[in-house]
Amino acid sequence: MRFVPYLIGILLCGVIISPSLAQARTRNPDEERLIGVCIRQASLGRPWLEKTLWGLRDQEAGWIGAEVGNTNGTHDLGPLQINSWWVGRIAAHIGRPKAHVRHWLRFDPCFNAEAARWVFLSALRTTGDYWKAVGVYHSPTAWRQRNYIASVAMHLSGRFGNDVFMR
Repeated sequence: MRFVPYLIGILLCGVIISPSLAQARTRNPDEERLIGVCIRQASLGRPWLEKTLWGLRDQEAGWIGAEVGNTNGTHDLGPLQINSWWVGRIAAHIGRPKAHVRHWLRFDPCFNAEAARWVFLSALRTTGDYWKAVGVYHSPTAWRQRNYIASVAMHLSGRFGNDVFMR
């Protein structure tokens, strides 16, 4: 796969990204198990997608009920820290009120994981590039994407080993 050399290059460079504010919270093992079940369900039986969602989850480090403010006035919601910018788009996509979507993103880990899948796969369809889609999941800004990609790659390697996508 063409993204494997990129992953290995990032890992060999030893790029270190500072943790987000959300990572300051201690993880609850019961909550983590529930989030894991939701990630498995959201991956639709695709191992590469499950690994990707875990990489995003480990980077974002949100929790059930999370609402983390950003400097631009948006908020990152729930375990996979879906940016509130997506609330209106998701609401339109599923035909539900924005207030419901925002609540579900914060408090329903399975809805949050499914929204993360939708955001990531939408970016993958648009960009046609796995790592670019990982970056777009985080930000439309190129330099923020580069930093985020490097950090997600490190999380993937830490959780699944350096040959994460070779299996």
